[in-house]
Amino acid sequence: MSLRLSTVILPYVRWHEGGRSAWQRAEQLGFHTAFTYDHLSWRSFRDGPWFGAVPTLTAAAAVTGRIRLGTLVTSPNFRHPVTLAKELVSLDDISNGRITLGIGAGGTGFDATALGQDPWTPRERADRFGEFVPLLDRLLTEESVSYGGDFYSAHEAVNIPGCVQRPRLPFAVAATGPRGLKLAARHGQAWVTTGDPKLYETGTPEQSVQAIRRQTDKLADACAEIGRDVSELDKILLTGFTPDKGRPLESLDAFVDFAGRHAELGFTEIVIHWPIPDSVFAADVKVFEQIAMDALAQLP
Repeated sequence: MSLRLSTVILPYVRWHEGGRSAWQRAEQLGFHTAFTYDHLSWRSFRDGPWFGAVPTLTAAAAVTGRIRLGTLVTSPNFRHPVTLAKELVSLDDISNGRITLGIGAGGTGFDATALGQDPWTPRERADRFGEFVPLLDRLLTEESVSYGGDFYSAHEAVNIPGCVQRPRLPFAVAATGPRGLKLAARHGQAWVTTGDPKLYETGTPEQSVQAIRRQTDKLADACAEIGRDVSELDKILLTGFTPDKGRPLESLDAFVDFAGRHAELGFTEIVIHWPIPDSVFAADVKVFEQIAMDALAQLP
């Protein structure tokens, strides 16, 4: 499968002051998918504008016609499977089947405490994720679902007519631990990684590639355990969180080199952040657009 190039557009700009034009420009540039974060706020953007993912994607669906759209990623931190399923069915309908749900276990950032709860432990996040994903899968594929679990419940939750995409919209499961990788193997149409966070500050690009190679090997093992061919899953790399940081976007050649090294690991999709001035995602817009238009043609 040839490598695809996608982007992630953070929802920090008012729709009529640049938000709309970014999504339309992403389609014009030929990106495969335009994702957005599904957070209530995020890191250095905490004290500035930040808009909701589902309304943003709904608006983006209304002003585009070809590009796929999605979250990267949604998590249980402030979502419930029953209400999320209803929003996803609606969003998939409005977009005419162009939605991918990136989904992960969540972390310890602002989302983790915004509803007034204490942050969950890593074990509890994994436990909740282990219930969340299978229940959401059922909610998006069955007409009526009743379920009682340790963390989530559903009582005759109805989602007629279901997704435009059948049997449901695809899940791109973000995971690196054994339990998350098993969920990706069983429920995912794609797997997402950002690399090894322990290497971000002091690691090297070479160490990062080796760490990601180990992750892909573990994904293959998780698939083998249930008799699934790992090649059935797309493999998505969300860039910006490896030791390379922003260097791949400094030039077309730099990106082609970066993308080539990761394509050799079996990745089918690389996601780059839409440039944001004065942030960790700052980049030259002209170089970014050159990469969007020309990089894939230079890869094997």
